[in-house]
Amino acid sequence: MTVRTAVRLDAVTKIYGRRGRGGVVALDAVTAALPRGSFTAVMGPSGSGKTTFLHCAAGLDHVTSGTSWIGDTELSGLNETQLTRLRRRRVGFVFQSFNLVPALTVRHNIALPLRLAGERTDRRRLDGILERVGLAGKASARPAELSGGQQQRVAIARALITRPDVVFGDEPTGALDTVTAREILALLRDCVDTGGQTVVMVTHDPVAAAHADTVLFLADGRLTDRMEAPTADRVADRMTHLGAWA
Repeated sequence: MTVRTAVRLDAVTKIYGRRGRGGVVALDAVTAALPRGSFTAVMGPSGSGKTTFLHCAAGLDHVTSGTSWIGDTELSGLNETQLTRLRRRRVGFVFQSFNLVPALTVRHNIALPLRLAGERTDRRRLDGILERVGLAGKASARPAELSGGQQQRVAIARALITRPDVVFGDEPTGALDTVTAREILALLRDCVDTGGQTVVMVTHDPVAAAHADTVLFLADGRLTDRMEAPTADRVADRMTHLGAWA
């Protein structure tokens, strides 16, 4: 049986600045294929290219060379308007900073991607997503009235409301305490196991990475290793060998 990929990078290089004239090589000929319905963690030392990997994979940044794909769509073949439409319909984002609109209620923050896409707000869909992330009683609250963990749940609900194929997370548990982080990771895991979605998460935390199916390790902009069925101890050991905590 052929496994279909949700995200693919083919020999992707990303250089900030001018090639050969002081430019910074953030990614260096990186190739990776992430199957649909999988949870992938991306790890590496500071400056290894983790966030650039995520931005190129999600179409937030243009590659210098190579190609990146979401499903069967090559991102470099799209103009800015087409990229925006693709991200609104097929991609969700969860970041370390929650990026909620302070003046909007929980319900309106979650519905924002639907409004931006020109879609009707389905009350049943909103109620369902609120229930799924454990915020059924907080629909009318504003971000300042919520804990950090609750705000991140709102951010996840907002990422899921359009039913995206892929959810990208950039250190989504980095600002949370251990217990709350575990709850958020369980929600992301549920996106894969129950929702059939694909999750790609940049993290520095071996415990967070252990929730994934696969861990990709980057160093100096290159994909150096991968680990299937990771455990926190194995991931920590690999990161130590990479010099991430030297």
